[in-house]
Amino acid sequence: MKPGIKDVAKVAGVSPTTVSRVLNNRGYISEETRKKVYDAMEEINYYPNEIARALLNNRTYFVGVIVPTVTSPFHGEVVEQIEYYLSQKNYKMLLCNSKNQMDTEKAYIDMLRRNQVDGMIVGTHNAVVETYSRLKMPVVGIDRYLGEHIPVVSCDNYAAGQMATRHLIDKGCQHILCIRGNSKLKMPGNNRSQAYIQEMEKVGLPQMILEVPFIMENVEKQKLIYDMLNAHPEIDGIFAGDDSLAVIALHVARQKGINIPKDLKIIGVDGTKQILGFVPELTTIQQPVKQIAKVAVDKLIDLIEGKTAESCMDLPVKLLEGQTT
Repeated sequence: MKPGIKDVAKVAGVSPTTVSRVLNNRGYISEETRKKVYDAMEEINYYPNEIARALLNNRTYFVGVIVPTVTSPFHGEVVEQIEYYLSQKNYKMLLCNSKNQMDTEKAYIDMLRRNQVDGMIVGTHNAVVETYSRLKMPVVGIDRYLGEHIPVVSCDNYAAGQMATRHLIDKGCQHILCIRGNSKLKMPGNNRSQAYIQEMEKVGLPQMILEVPFIMENVEKQKLIYDMLNAHPEIDGIFAGDDSLAVIALHVARQKGINIPKDLKIIGVDGTKQILGFVPELTTIQQPVKQIAKVAVDKLIDLIEGKTAESCMDLPVKLLEGQTT
């Protein structure tokens, strides 16, 4: 017969009620008592019944996380941190890769609802906002507007764009190309290119913007950037909306034999461990990935617990100057 709460209580020398309070993290429990309970659980090989715990608390302790793809360095790192912070609050994660497909994202939303997750954290790039607006559950967006009453967590995207553009101008660039994603999608990240426009206007420099949709294959992205550099050989600076685009631009420039950073300076945004590990020379504006993940988890838990949660879109960024500028 499997051991139960009464067996744990007997070994720990406490009441079954105390064991239940420890397992459900309810009320004040001294560290000494908590240790006794956990030591007793280990001694008799007792594991809490998660299904019964969920029924008792009217929660599943599962959170759905939907991202475009974990192969994206930024989203991969954010997911890793979200999982960590959820585990610190005794929640588990159901990870969904939408693969930039609207139908896939909608199917995942339905699947998560059927599995009765307690909430969702979403950072996709598809236009399915109306779907999230109709959900009757806690939802938090990461760098994505999902609905009027859904909180959004992001870095200070305007500051990122301002910092990147100003850096290139200060380095002497006169013809700066801004590479960004799909402008039709309403995302806080659009503020990066908005800052670029305003900084260029301040100093009277011409603006050039190239839209490269996130869903596009890398080979197609390379061709767009290659053709742009061919059409505008005067380009001496590139502000890429994310580090992946910056790395593609760097690759294209080297293919064309352009000297970096003498003839062309390149800066990106994200500053993830993966990108900086493979391309340590890249100049970038680093997002606070850990902070983004923690704030998103904290806000979602607040919503799950019936509290209010406001958007937070001003998390600080910083310039990491490498050899590409």
